[in-house]
Amino acid sequence: MSSLLVIMAGVLGGLPAVLLALIDLRSLRLPDPLVAVLGLGAGVPLALLAPARIGLALLAGLLVGAGYLLIALLPGDGLGLGDVKLGAVLAVLLGLAGGWPVVLIGLFAAHLIGAGVAVFLLATRRRRIFPFGPALLLGALISVVTAA
Repeated sequence: MSSLLVIMAGVLGGLPAVLLALIDLRSLRLPDPLVAVLGLGAGVPLALLAPARIGLALLAGLLVGAGYLLIALLPGDGLGLGDVKLGAVLAVLLGLAGGWPVVLIGLFAAHLIGAGVAVFLLATRRRRIFPFGPALLLGALISVVTAA
């Protein structure tokens, strides 16, 4: 039963994650309905798999969402609100998948990837604004794979 739930979470969350990354790369947008499909598609099977982690996962989502919202409200071209919502949803999913270590690895990996992209763009004098959603999604994937 648990293997089936893990596969369901991967399948139901994988397609929306890929679509979100592609859309963000193309248009700097993360559509709310697709973020919700990712959250529910992967979140329901994970919550059934680890009901004891639901409180922790919700707290992780609240903390990450609040932190990213504070960054998004700073002047300049920082995070967009789509990044805030995606970050909160991914924190919930990572919390369900493995608790605080998985959440922290996912956040660290996403910011390491984002920093690498930022340095590259600055060094090549390309655009200053870049989509952070793909880095968030890749960081979450790295976290889940390394935790498995």
